[in-house]
Amino acid sequence: MKNKILLLTGLCIVAGLIAFKLVANKQKIEEKEKPTNTANVRIPVTTATVSEKVQEIKLAKTGRFTPYNEATVVATGSANIKRLFFSLGDKVKKGQVLAELDTSLLELELQKSESTVLKLKNDLKTYTELLEGNAATRETVDEIRQNYSDAMNLSGQLKRQIANAVIKAPVRGIIETKKAEEGVFIAAGAEITTIVNLEKIKVSINLTEQEVYQVNLNQKVTLTTDVYPGAVLSGNINFISPRANGANNYTVEISAPNNAATPLKAGTFVTVSLSHKTLKKIALIPRAALLQGTQNASVYIAENGRARQLKIKIGRTFGEQIEVTGGLTTGSRVIISGQINLHNGSPIQIINN
Repeated sequence: MKNKILLLTGLCIVAGLIAFKLVANKQKIEEKEKPTNTANVRIPVTTATVSEKVQEIKLAKTGRFTPYNEATVVATGSANIKRLFFSLGDKVKKGQVLAELDTSLLELELQKSESTVLKLKNDLKTYTELLEGNAATRETVDEIRQNYSDAMNLSGQLKRQIANAVIKAPVRGIIETKKAEEGVFIAAGAEITTIVNLEKIKVSINLTEQEVYQVNLNQKVTLTTDVYPGAVLSGNINFISPRANGANNYTVEISAPNNAATPLKAGTFVTVSLSHKTLKKIALIPRAALLQGTQNASVYIAENGRARQLKIKIGRTFGEQIEVTGGLTTGSRVIISGQINLHNGSPIQIINN
């Protein structure tokens, strides 16, 4: 009996120790799972001071030179090419003969048509006289007159086709492509060659809303290219788009003479300077301070030990600096690193001098 009491007592002690250990472990786990209070944790950031600087302002854009004038020459009818009078790279004048189509079949059809015209003309005269003597009906005369008119129209069409078989250059320029060969059949409307006029250059560029109001129609501009270092071309603005495109840009077209001393080919990149250089004091911040790009520009500023988000207005870009036109005052400290961990009102620690 005594042994049973001792055994039960021992089991109770062991059970009590196990229960105590389990409660202690649970308290430790709960302590670990409690969320850490980060409300007062200061996030390290670096800042830059908004200051006004004298900056050289110039409006320059890069575009690609295209031919001032170009034309695609097509076949005027379906026939074999009798002769070609050009080769790739030839310089041609407006109205110069480029090709001649075989018209032998057309000429045979024209002879047949003209014979028909002559016959119907005589028939119309004869039956008109018979009608006056009541020896023919009005319907017969009207039918012959209609057939005569149709034959005349057919002869006229054949004559035009024969005349159009001599294909001429619609513009002056250089032969760029050759899409046909002598003796080969070509369908009406098929391309024979392309002529490009490089006597002038044409460049299209895109300007922003702020930039487009700084230029005018017929304004003088200068053009430079890396192909001819130091060479400067003088051009004119001959078109300014009255409407912005989908990217809110305006197309501006510039033309300039293609100098013989520095000849440019289509596709060459050209830098267009649209205004004279001027010095202006403007507010600049690093591009790294922007949170959402340039469309919806905003920044964090350091204010009383906390981050405050501000919407700003921006202007031109100067390398890694960007102009601020509104929303910030001179002397403000914009945050340029550490923004990924910030929200409006986050406590911060500035770690740069």
